[in-house]
Amino acid sequence: MSEKFDVIVIGAGPAGYVAAIRCAQLGFNTACVDKWEDKDGKPSLGGTCLNVGCIPSKALLDSSEKVEQAEHEFEAHGISVGNVNVDVPKMIARKNDIVGNLTKGIAGLFKANKVTAIHGHGKLLKGKQVEVTSKEGTATYSADNIILACGSEPINIPVAPVDNNLIVDNAGALDIDDVPKRLGVIGAGVIGLELGSVWNRLGSEVTILEAMDAFLAPVDKQLSREAERTFVKGQGLDIKLGALVTGSKTAKKSVKVTYTFKGEEHTETFDKLIVAVGRKANTKDIAAEDVGLVIDERGRIDVDNQLRTNIAGVYAIGDAVKGPMLAHKGSEEGVAVAEIIAGQQPHVNHDTVPWVIYTHPEIAWVGINEEQAKEQGLNYKTGFFPFAANGRSLAMNEKGGRVKMIADADTDRVLGVHILGPNASELISEAVLAMEYSASTEDIARTIHAHPTLSEALHEAALSVDGRALHKVN
Repeated sequence: MSEKFDVIVIGAGPAGYVAAIRCAQLGFNTACVDKWEDKDGKPSLGGTCLNVGCIPSKALLDSSEKVEQAEHEFEAHGISVGNVNVDVPKMIARKNDIVGNLTKGIAGLFKANKVTAIHGHGKLLKGKQVEVTSKEGTATYSADNIILACGSEPINIPVAPVDNNLIVDNAGALDIDDVPKRLGVIGAGVIGLELGSVWNRLGSEVTILEAMDAFLAPVDKQLSREAERTFVKGQGLDIKLGALVTGSKTAKKSVKVTYTFKGEEHTETFDKLIVAVGRKANTKDIAAEDVGLVIDERGRIDVDNQLRTNIAGVYAIGDAVKGPMLAHKGSEEGVAVAEIIAGQQPHVNHDTVPWVIYTHPEIAWVGINEEQAKEQGLNYKTGFFPFAANGRSLAMNEKGGRVKMIADADTDRVLGVHILGPNASELISEAVLAMEYSASTEDIARTIHAHPTLSEALHEAALSVDGRALHKVN
């Protein structure tokens, strides 16, 4: 007879491990199944985010930003450092140490909360059973409730097959141990821009090929245009919009890429090529065929507004279901499902999920942009404030970017906030909280913000919505 749990979670990424911990907190006998292994073949919790995504990329972004500051910005502060030497292997080792500490931290949280960690590939069987396959063989477990948190995986394209040698995905791009002289990136989305920024700062000549004609379409156009100018003219990224890659050919130490651009075919040779064209739900082999789990046309698990699948007692969360593929969105869904199982009434507001791109300057947004407000026929008003007029920003030698706020013209309710500038990833939280409470721009404008702080830019943007910003000409 198989071992029985109250809840089994399949997947230990930000959605799955958080769901498991919350279930355990609520008194459920909980197990979490995950197959991820580190380079030594040992179990490593945390999924893509902690192992090869959010955390390691931010570690390298921070390291490369320090190189950029030392080479180009310290002088403005009266600091001379001479020639800057970069030890890439040491940088990668630091990144790996951070990842290792955090994944071990999740193992510690599981132990503290009495979550049973089961290593192997989990597959849903009939009768709410889970088959786990590992090096040790196959075992079967059962539960009253099962949560599918199988995450996502990089999209591969036939014209540039990933070998993680010369043509790499996001994981391979985090382990390049020498600065490529010429680096190609396919995709100018979040991953492409972040990884391109890392290696550009470290000395690579970076070309980003983006098939779409629009740059960062979800971002308000005013901010995306400014960001594009900053990345291209200020930082030297060669971003080609409307460039469709048609083929690639690897040699011993290089990869030749062909693409169409402005109606003509072009060829460029790179030392490395990063494929960052997006991600897809990792639902292959998540359930036996006779289970009848409904998967939509995009490979995602179909769920209702309470994250229930078509099978009673089986839920799905995170990247494997509809909505943005963001760690924090998955974590909140994990908490919500645990509380639904416990008979509570949680709610995840997908309209207030923040987005962040950790380039320099950072880009963050929540809610709708002005173009969407127009498309929806809304009666709206906007306000903005430039960081160039913010004292703290200037003290940090940060002179570009802005905060833009969009509000309902009749109710003054905040509909969206877009930030391009220093610490945008932190500043956006105030906007998220405001929208979660259905705040008006007047609420933000009447809230006292400490001086001098970057958050004053948000305060001034709220004032600007009604044409009464204090530190810029309206």
